[in-house]
Amino acid sequence: MIKPATPLPADDLSRQLTVARPETNQDLEHLAVVGDTYTIVVDGEQTNGRYTLMDMLIPPGGGPPPHRHDFEEMFTIVEGEVTLTFRGETVVAGPGTTVNIPANAPHQFQNKGKGMLRMLCLCSPAGQEKMFREVGVPVATRTTPAPKLSEADQQAFKEKSMALATQYHTELLQHA
Repeated sequence: MIKPATPLPADDLSRQLTVARPETNQDLEHLAVVGDTYTIVVDGEQTNGRYTLMDMLIPPGGGPPPHRHDFEEMFTIVEGEVTLTFRGETVVAGPGTTVNIPANAPHQFQNKGKGMLRMLCLCSPAGQEKMFREVGVPVATRTTPAPKLSEADQQAFKEKSMALATQYHTELLQHA
């Protein structure tokens, strides 16, 4: 038996159209996180918490440690190649490829190439951008390299990330 369709809710006139131009919009936040530069293109506040969209610029050797979280994460590779380890299996994806990481699945992504990796990252529901704001360091533009961290600063970053991880529904792992 087919259920009758429920009517769509009324248009929420309090919500506005979002137009983001990561190359030129000076109002976007650019954050250095784990040696990468992440630009918050569309914030969860703009989507009523449904998702956030980030533009990630990852230098050779960059990418986060193995982790998992309770939200969906989708990458569309714009330039370069990403090496993605998902539940222990490795996949390499290049420009034009989109990959979706199911919630709670162990994974890690890295730039093992010689050039820059740029990808769009959509997290649903939103919230990951809030953690990046807490652990990241503001930088000037989408292409500003992350500052080099001393060993002491790297350790402080790791400790802060681990302390905040559960608050943001994330678990840092030893192996993906």
